[in-house]
Amino acid sequence: MPENSTLKTQGKVYVIIPVYDEGPVIQDVANAVLKKYPHVVCVNDGSQDNSAAEIAKTQAILVNHPINLGQGAAIQTGIEYALLDPQAEFFVTFDADDQHGVDDVDKMLKVIRRDGVDIVLGSRFLGKTKNMSFLKKMTLRAGIRFSNGVSGLKLTDTHNGLRVFNRYVASNLNITMSDFSHASEILERIVEKEFTYKEAPVTISYTEYSLSRGQSVINAVNIGFDVLLRRLYK
Repeated sequence: MPENSTLKTQGKVYVIIPVYDEGPVIQDVANAVLKKYPHVVCVNDGSQDNSAAEIAKTQAILVNHPINLGQGAAIQTGIEYALLDPQAEFFVTFDADDQHGVDDVDKMLKVIRRDGVDIVLGSRFLGKTKNMSFLKKMTLRAGIRFSNGVSGLKLTDTHNGLRVFNRYVASNLNITMSDFSHASEILERIVEKEFTYKEAPVTISYTEYSLSRGQSVINAVNIGFDVLLRRLYK
């Protein structure tokens, strides 16, 4: 384990929520998180709807991108904001579309504190899914096998947006892929920086709303190809 990965601060947890046109649900999502975690950073990524206004109705910190830069860029902005607090110890990435559960954050924080790893990755295949189609399941599994093959990692879920990591990881992620391809870049950084990691079971709920907003299943495969292409062109 890199020596800096044991960096200790005062233990604040920051939850980072990238937001793009999530007006119908973001207030409820933010408030659900705020019930347990008071430091929530919502990065409004150039939304064209009322997302910013809905976030402003909560106690979450609102950070605005004037134009849409992509989820990866929004997460990086949220990390950089949270790092301004020297007492921030753990960082959580949490989707805005109501697919994730706050209880899973609790469990993942217990894992990272107990086991002392640098990053804990949520896995729906170690946990549960609700309303996931057979096609999506099969496509996700194909993408996982491909991504593991090119990255060298052995994960059961390679593109889950629910993650918990320590300050050392937050300071060294430096996400440069602005769109959904940031997921492959995070895996790449785990290998490059030798972050210690562990997976934890989580529940992903595919609601009618999240399904209407969700990515195409082909993105599961795209993440693996992104890893491969980045390696080829280094």
